[in-house]
Amino acid sequence: PQYPVYREGLANDYFCRRADGPLMRGSVWPGLCTFPDYTRPEVREWWAGLFEGLIKDTGVRGVWNDMNEPAVFEKGTFPEDVRFGYDGQPGSHRKAHNIYGMQMARATNEGVKRFSYPNRPFTITRSTYAGGQRYSSGWTGDNIASWDHLWLANIQCQRLSISGFSFIGSDIGGFIDTPSGELYVRWLALGAFHPFFRTHSSGDHGDQEPWSFGEPYTSLARHFIELRYQLLPYMYTTFWQYATQGTPMLRPLTFLDQNDPETYLRMAEFSLGDNLLICPITQAGADGRWMYLPKGEWYYYWNDELKAGGQEVWASADLTRIPLFVKAGAVVPSQPVMQFIGEKPVEELTLHVYYTTGTLASVLYDDGGEGYAYQEGRKTVRRFAVTGTADSLTITQTIEGDYQPSYGSYRVVLHGLPATPATVLADGQPAATAEYPATETTLAAPAVRVSAGFGEVRVELAKPAGAAEAQ
Repeated sequence: PQYPVYREGLANDYFCRRADGPLMRGSVWPGLCTFPDYTRPEVREWWAGLFEGLIKDTGVRGVWNDMNEPAVFEKGTFPEDVRFGYDGQPGSHRKAHNIYGMQMARATNEGVKRFSYPNRPFTITRSTYAGGQRYSSGWTGDNIASWDHLWLANIQCQRLSISGFSFIGSDIGGFIDTPSGELYVRWLALGAFHPFFRTHSSGDHGDQEPWSFGEPYTSLARHFIELRYQLLPYMYTTFWQYATQGTPMLRPLTFLDQNDPETYLRMAEFSLGDNLLICPITQAGADGRWMYLPKGEWYYYWNDELKAGGQEVWASADLTRIPLFVKAGAVVPSQPVMQFIGEKPVEELTLHVYYTTGTLASVLYDDGGEGYAYQEGRKTVRRFAVTGTADSLTITQTIEGDYQPSYGSYRVVLHGLPATPATVLADGQPAATAEYPATETTLAAPAVRVSAGFGEVRVELAKPAGAAEAQ
């Protein structure tokens, strides 16, 4: 009763009430609670204002809204007779239930955005509704540490993404019960390709930090976390496409080829953005899986093996791998491994370029990742076109915008070339090639270092000895 927020809300009649007048009370994690009526604009404004001290004085940078379906322990949710203001059109809980969580996230986002300025807001919500993607990220709720729930996380995140809510993920490893090391790594591998990437558990079933399962699982967890950090420029570009064009970040196979009936029958496969195709392992003891490739040609990320689309293929994947393909012709940007975003400036960006016959366009977006200067034009859109023939590979770049990133050069890694490079020209000037080193899970490939402002890189391929003599 002495809690200032409770006393202020009570004095202003900001809490939900039962139809016959008393406050709606229910048990949640802190104990017996009352519940703000977020369907009323004055309550949302009051709630937003409560974050000033938390952010400015305490240093809070993000807020997590939980149990906001609304959920109570006694009966799951509110009785239907609970009344809501509903923006001037009062109604019962039957009317307000589905939007309650979204309206809480809306009010929370407004407060965090207002008082975090010039930083961008970060909020998480468990419950939402159509349009809630404007206010918050989210996750799929309390799940169980089981292979079935790993499978389900993949499906849920795809369906939320195509429903407009792309900034989504699951409780990696399961909220309830204890995963095996194998299940944890497989789940982490999938989560690395979800926009919202977080391990989380109830804490009642043992530790679930990435180092909690011993070797080899600690190293495997590190491997996929580092892969996530490396792919952040690609992920951020995909976020930009989602925010500006409404394009889902996670796309079922039907989004890649609606004219192929087989894509309507597949649920496990999905693309992240334009160029990455993923299909998680969701069975214990598996060392790979069958998956369907849509039209086009696709490189297996781990060994650059080229596969034709329109067929089912076997993707070999021990615990160091997740079935992951890259579209032929793609440019996939990556950055150095970091312990956290912004740990150090990115001095050089790596562009992984995948050979194709024909032409494919890719894009890279950059605005520094923080603040609102992008709204005033401080952003850069870099558009690449990769064109391949039997004798050459050409990469062009056009740059829109005036944002100057920290990196001044690219390391262009050339995947899948049908022959070794004979000459490489960057804007007409010779450029030396070197070898991009192999790792424990990927192959070596030729690479060239060029300015980040290049207009054209042209690779002439060596001709076989017999062909040269014939000429």
